Amino acid sequence: MTAHLQDAALSPLQTARELASEFAHSAVERDERGGTPIAQRDALRASGLLALSIPVQFGGLGASWRETFEVVREFARVDSSIAHVFGFHHLMLATVRLFARPEQWQPWFELTARKNWFWGNALNPLDTRTTVRNFAGWREFSGKKSFCSGASDSQMLIASAVDESAGGKLLIAAIPSSRTGITLHDDWDNMGQRQTDSGSATFERVRVEESDLLLDPGPLSTPFACLRPLIAQLHFANIFLGIAQGAFEEARQYTLTETRPWFKSGATQNHQDPYVLGHYGDFWVGLESARLLVEHAAGLLDKAWAKGSRLSSAERGQVAVAIATAKVAANRHGLEVCSKVFEVTGARATHTAVGLDRHWRNLRTQSLHDPLDYKLQELGDWALNQNLPTPTFYS
Repeated sequence: MTAHLQDAALSPLQTARELASEFAHSAVERDERGGTPIAQRDALRASGLLALSIPVQFGGLGASWRETFEVVREFARVDSSIAHVFGFHHLMLATVRLFARPEQWQPWFELTARKNWFWGNALNPLDTRTTVRNFAGWREFSGKKSFCSGASDSQMLIASAVDESAGGKLLIAAIPSSRTGITLHDDWDNMGQRQTDSGSATFERVRVEESDLLLDPGPLSTPFACLRPLIAQLHFANIFLGIAQGAFEEARQYTLTETRPWFKSGATQNHQDPYVLGHYGDFWVGLESARLLVEHAAGLLDKAWAKGSRLSSAERGQVAVAIATAKVAANRHGLEVCSKVFEVTGARATHTAVGLDRHWRNLRTQSLHDPLDYKLQELGDWALNQNLPTPTFYS
């Protein structure tokens, strides 16, 4: 695979487009195979894009969240597994920025930019099987953790454990993935997102230093720290939108080059069939609606991020409403497009080699991260009662 080393002549988005073009050649085959996409992850390392969201003063590219999510969408159009782990990498960087002291996150940022570290996820606050033992000056994590996206082939992990001696307090740490006692299992075998390595991890008496713990200001402690779940939710919305845009474009090319008009249509070519045109009109309206909402939400997130510690709870709540709205729209319209593309491509498009089905499987799998019904309940409480969403790890 061609290495896309940092090139001053290329913008991050142009670099991502070149990488995505390469990833597309093997996307269908890799989706079927599953496992860790080592070559593609190494290409991301060589590209410099792992430093995309890191500020310039720490060796990064200084991209905004809107720019970062544009790159996520670019990857999601052809390879949503890569988009997922790439976006999670930047979410993990945001986690240490929001939850940790500057003397912690600044060196981590600098090392990530210089050494092209990949960050993986072992947080999952709903999985409380990993617990803490306390010792003088350090802690010990032991237990299991599920849905550890991007943990394989990573250099750093964000991991959580429950301190039962402190009333079930959630402790979050940034630790090297290779630390003694950590085992990452190759047990992700779901119908979609098959190269996200979202399987399980085991922690066997893993030593966690006090300097590894993200305690100040800590999880969800301030309005600014409470942006972390919103970044995650907007990441998912961009994945949904990117997947749907990719499905639309692949279906469009197939319709123009491979399909034949139905014998009753009266059209000489399928792209003139009125029903086919009607479906594409629906696709366009749905995708444009979701895109505008997603980009509006990203703009609000960037403004909130720039405020830092000056961000108020009400301002954070307004961002939460915008992101929840965008996520619902991207989910709904995305699933509709990924399902209905077969109505404009026909029976032959269901051949395994075409791979159109992967878009629906990937979006459907990722959309189940947290229930849409509860997102709508929060939006309903805002729309009817003007109650802003309460910050949690999912809202």
